[in-house]
Amino acid sequence: MRRWPLIASVLVALGAMSGAAAYHQHAGLHQQDAWQEIAWPFPRDGWPAGKAFRCGNAACGGEVELYVRPKLGFCNCDRGVADDDEVDRVADLDLMSEHFAPLAPGDMAQLADMPGRIRAYDLKMPDRMPHTAIGIAVSRRCDLLVAVAHGKGDAAELRRAALAFLERYEMKRWMTAAMAGG
Repeated sequence: MRRWPLIASVLVALGAMSGAAAYHQHAGLHQQDAWQEIAWPFPRDGWPAGKAFRCGNAACGGEVELYVRPKLGFCNCDRGVADDDEVDRVADLDLMSEHFAPLAPGDMAQLADMPGRIRAYDLKMPDRMPHTAIGIAVSRRCDLLVAVAHGKGDAAELRRAALAFLERYEMKRWMTAAMAGG
């Protein structure tokens, strides 16, 4: 009979310690996650706003912004995203600057099981600082999903950071839902 208070006290202490450990682990994960969702910064156009994110961590190659949105019914239903010219035309680079130039031919890409292309660009921005952008266009049937990341860092690092973020489970889930119109 005298053991019950002792057992109850031990159980409460163990519960409190495991809760504290879970809290510290959760807080540590959030400190490591440098990507933060921000408001869609562009004026309204013919397509719905998408999602916008910012990473200010060195793991992203410095200050990086990433914009992702679907363009339903906007893709060649037979070919999908077939060439670099299409990436140049649809990847929303013009929302950031009218002056962009490809750095090299693009590559095949895949996001959330959608095939397409990815290409690096040099941007002329109003601040006159050199900016790099990565344009991504992928498709499913007649629908297009575009993403563009930009920052002041190296194109390869920017590409790695953007693709790593877009490959996260939460982003894949959002992209799949957005392409389904939901």
